[in-house]
Amino acid sequence: MSVALMGLALRSFVVMPRSIPSESMMPRLLVGDYLMVAKWPYGFSRFSLPWAPPAPHGRLFAMAPQRGDVVVFRAPPDDRSDYIKRLIGLPGDRIQMKGGQLWLNGKPVPKVRESDFLIPIAPNTECSTIANVETPYGPGADIEGRQTCRFARYRETLPGGVSYDVLDQGDTPQDDTPVFTVPAGHYFMMGDNRDMSADSRFPAVPGAGIGFVPAENLEGRALFTIWSTDGSSHWTNPASWWHALRPDRIGHGFR
Repeated sequence: MSVALMGLALRSFVVMPRSIPSESMMPRLLVGDYLMVAKWPYGFSRFSLPWAPPAPHGRLFAMAPQRGDVVVFRAPPDDRSDYIKRLIGLPGDRIQMKGGQLWLNGKPVPKVRESDFLIPIAPNTECSTIANVETPYGPGADIEGRQTCRFARYRETLPGGVSYDVLDQGDTPQDDTPVFTVPAGHYFMMGDNRDMSADSRFPAVPGAGIGFVPAENLEGRALFTIWSTDGSSHWTNPASWWHALRPDRIGHGFR
């Protein structure tokens, strides 16, 4: 009993593991990545507990997150599913997308073209793309003939110096938005895979957009990757576990 209580306490107030089920945070996060998430950086709310009791509301020992944090939170409007996104906007910030470039408080956020992001096609890598067949992105092959996914990659740097890679697959409706002013007690979240992320650019709809995320919904900050698999392993074949492992992704942090 004491061991179970200790485990529950660790899960609720110290760290928790999380797996990545979607491609919305590529290239930093891939389907099949497993993370350790710190529970203490933002204080604690009812969502710190696994069953998220309906009360009390608010946060205990609340601490403000920073722009650029990769955050796990309960997604509005139904507060049932855990999402992971990058925190782009703090309360009072004005956020807008213009021609695929992020603008923050009336200024463009630097966006520099980098080499294309390549990832081998695997059982858990769908190579989801909105690009049309005339663009060089989407399914392809590397110089050795292996089937890969290829995406246009850019380096984005927020005020304060947090820098990270984003993917941009072409012109989409979410590349041009109205100005979003983040209300008090809320945050604006976006996926790094900009054209394949249901995030704060979209109204809060269960299983889709999330709108502004209340501070109470924050569960924790991503710390580092603890495991990564391409999905090709079979539990009945131990040898396949190592073939599916992506060791180069393990141990990397988020700063």
